[in-house]
Parts: sequence; C-alpha cells; structure tokens
Amino acid sequence: MATVLLVRHGRTTANASGTLAGRTPGVRLDEVGRAQAQRTAERLAAVPLVGVVSSPLERCRQTARAILRLQASEPSTPIERAITECDYGDWQGRKLSELAKEDLWKVVQNQPSAAVFPGGESLQAMQARSVAAIRRLDAAFEAEHGPRAVWVAVSHGDIIKSVLADAYGMHLDLFQRISVGPASVSIVHYGAQRPDVVSTNTDSGDLSWLAAAPPAADAPVGGGAGNPETPSTARS
Repeated sequence: MATVLLVRHGRTTANASGTLAGRTPGVRLDEVGRAQAQRTAERLAAVPLVGVVSSPLERCRQTARAILRLQASEPSTPIERAITECDYGDWQGRKLSELAKEDLWKVVQNQPSAAVFPGGESLQAMQARSVAAIRRLDAAFEAEHGPRAVWVAVSHGDIIKSVLADAYGMHLDLFQRISVGPASVSIVHYGAQRPDVVSTNTDSGDLSWLAAAPPAADAPVGGGAGNPETPSTARS
C-alpha cells in the first residue's frame, strides 16, 4: 500500500491561550505555528508527494499550503471532511483549565471509548470516521500512483492519535498514551499483512529517504537495517 504522512497543523492562537478550539471558524496559526508549518514543509520538500489532503478547518489548510509551496510537483489537494476536528459540542471554545474540572474530563483521560461530548460526538465515532477516511484515501492513492506513493493528511491532534492507535492495534482507551505535537509528522504504511507505524510525533530529521525507499511490505525479522542513508544524512 501507499505511505501516509500524518501531519498535525501548527500551533494556533487557541492552542497558545489554552482554549479548546474544536470547529470554531477563524482559528489560525500564530507566529510560532507558521514557523512550525514552514519547518515541516522543508522536511517534506525532498519527498515527491502525490497528494496533500487537508481537514477543512483553516489551521490545517494553512499548514497544507505551506507544504505545497515547497513541492516541486503539483500533488492533488482534496479537502476531506472526515478528518476534521472532533465535534466537542458544548466544550468547544472553553478553557482547558475549566474543562479539567468537569466529570467528563476523567472519562476522556481514562476511558475515551466511553466519552461522548455534550452536544457533540463520541470519541469512538471520531475514530471510526477518521480511520475509515485515511484507509480509503490510502487505497485510492495507491490505485492511482502505485505502492511507492507517499501522501500527506493534515489534520488534528485527537484525530491523528486515534488513527495511530488503530494502526498500532491499540484499544481507544489507550490512545491518550500517544503524543502528537503541533506540525509533527507521523508515518504509517498500510501493508498487506498489517499497518506499519514507521514513526510518530517527529518534528525534526531528514525524510528524503521516503523518495527512494518506502517502508517494506513485511516486517523485518530481527529489526532490519533501517532506512538507507542519503547524502544529507550520511556520515563521513
């Protein structure tokens, strides 16, 4: 199968103020977030992407545009509503410090599979729609561009954590063990046997090896030799 790079949007004004933005319109990257998006775009510049799919929310679209500006080719750029932010309902727009006092907060932290946001959706529903979308898009990109295709999905922290939990074969109740920072890159290869989680939550490092050698179809017994060194990473 193809390889997907799961990119979280850069830091926003809401992130900086400790507010749960949710689907609030007009939430944009702050100065730090724009710099983070640019750094991620530079990491991905050496990778010929076949697609840059974005959540419809502006912070993700800003991050996607930064990535596209440094691409030599012109990848497809669909907007995918199924990877938009969780619908936090009545929690949207409130301070995280206030929400931490709610009874539901402990459920979200310790038993996410039972969490349903008042006036919004459940974390189970969020995971189901986002995982289905990522797997569908991955299969479509492979069908069009072949098994060496690499594409990007720009989305949100809880969305990416839930997709990674599924790829790891983890129960949703364990997904809070996964960290996904602003503008981080996580790599998943959906092989014929199982998903291969190549990396998670990276914010530095060379990714040009993806252009020459995408992840292998089977798991290497004993751990394998790792990614091939490229001119930018080879040591003298």
